[in-house]
Amino acid sequence: MTYLCTKFQKVHFKPRNMTVFSPKSLKLTLSILFVALSFSGFANAEIDSTAIHTEAAHEEVAHATEATHGSEHGEPQDQKSSIKAYINHHVLDSHDFTFFSDPETGKHYGFSLPIILWDNGLQTFSSSEFEHGEKVVEKNGNFYAINHHNGKIYKTDAAGTMHEDKDGFITNVRPIDFSITKSVVSILIAALLMFFLFRGLAKSYGKNNGIATGIGRFFEPLVLFIRDEIARPNIGEKYYRKYMGYLLTVFFFILFLNLFGLLPFGINVTGNLTITFSLALLTFFITNFSAKKDYWGHIFWMPGIPWPMKILLAPIELLGVFIKPFVLMIRLYANIFAGHIVIMSIIALIFIFKSWIGSPLSFGLAFVLSILEILVAFLQAYIFTMLSALYFGAAVEEHHHEEAHH
Repeated sequence: MTYLCTKFQKVHFKPRNMTVFSPKSLKLTLSILFVALSFSGFANAEIDSTAIHTEAAHEEVAHATEATHGSEHGEPQDQKSSIKAYINHHVLDSHDFTFFSDPETGKHYGFSLPIILWDNGLQTFSSSEFEHGEKVVEKNGNFYAINHHNGKIYKTDAAGTMHEDKDGFITNVRPIDFSITKSVVSILIAALLMFFLFRGLAKSYGKNNGIATGIGRFFEPLVLFIRDEIARPNIGEKYYRKYMGYLLTVFFFILFLNLFGLLPFGINVTGNLTITFSLALLTFFITNFSAKKDYWGHIFWMPGIPWPMKILLAPIELLGVFIKPFVLMIRLYANIFAGHIVIMSIIALIFIFKSWIGSPLSFGLAFVLSILEILVAFLQAYIFTMLSALYFGAAVEEHHHEEAHH
């Protein structure tokens, strides 16, 4: 990826004779974003969507999944429990792509991804050996199994025993997981897609005297919109250029991943708390490491305010520094995650109603919501980019005032 970014540095992208990309900053931004998000995928979602579930929600999902898998062979026992378990499984990351399956034979059609574990040495094998969680895999004397509730890999015994505490949480040891999951594959595809699309767009400007050609005509208005409607008004003419690389990268990265989530392959990347946490963390670091002294002065010793109030307000302002990225993280995660749950639930009504009235209504509503989800994909990318620009603007804003005298 660093090589790709180095190649991109040679491209001069100047739409309407205005520099949008700073090659140096874009190289650094893409490298940081790629490494951070790939690491979050390799870590296999240590901070994932289950992190915010309450104990009651956990027990409800566990009960639904138990009813789905049956006592021994994992066969569903009732339709509603099966649907609940399927929806819960749909929003989790997984170690394979399954396009469809045959309910009669139980055969799955798709392709497997590599499992990479560190457990007293490197352990590698294909996820197909798990047979979709139905079998225990033995490697070098170690036994591993995938848990149906959360999709994680645990060390176990030859029988695949999972030990639980009194609250129902699994206590088996988890090896360090660097596996290539669906989320990691989607991240790699989005990164490569962005590089080739915008490399081609940049080249078209050089060949056609600043006029975009091909698919670049679709993306050029979005690039100019981010520059003229997000970066300039919120950061200012003096500093906006150095943040353009990150703003463009994060906007299109989130947009592409949101659109991937609308595909029927169960790709739920931006609905994963780990990914949104990584993105918010990048905005947090860029904001605070590029902030001017005026920014920190307004946090720790606000001008024009009596000193007793400064002491009272400083902890609140400092808390706000950490609340801002938390808001970014939760806003993106919650909207995308909820969208998946709602659409899957409505589609499930088709199989529950089994009537000539309920099924068409459910299909129509699911279709309308799917169209709405396309709008949400663009809207959430825009909101994340806008809020990031607002934070950057506050960090570099130059204040001209005098301390009040009392």
